[in-house]
Amino acid sequence: MKLSRPVSWFLLAFGAWSWLVWTTFVRNLWKDGSGLAFDDAGDPTGYFWVHLTLAVVSFGLGTAIGVLGWRGLRALRRGGPGRDTAGE
Repeated sequence: MKLSRPVSWFLLAFGAWSWLVWTTFVRNLWKDGSGLAFDDAGDPTGYFWVHLTLAVVSFGLGTAIGVLGWRGLRALRRGGPGRDTAGE
């Protein structure tokens, strides 16, 4: 598969954005004071586990998408199969 330079940058940016957003979310989830994430005894609730699972899956997908973008950019730089020849 050939990835253009803009698509590769988009995928890389999407992966980074995913990590930024979900890291912030997990931090806020961990410090939750509203009682949604932790019950009165301090034990995690179902809300906590569901959202932590969503975050972990999003970290994985963001990483995979970012790696695809990174590999696309590296292939373009080396002149590999995904080389963008439109500007030459």
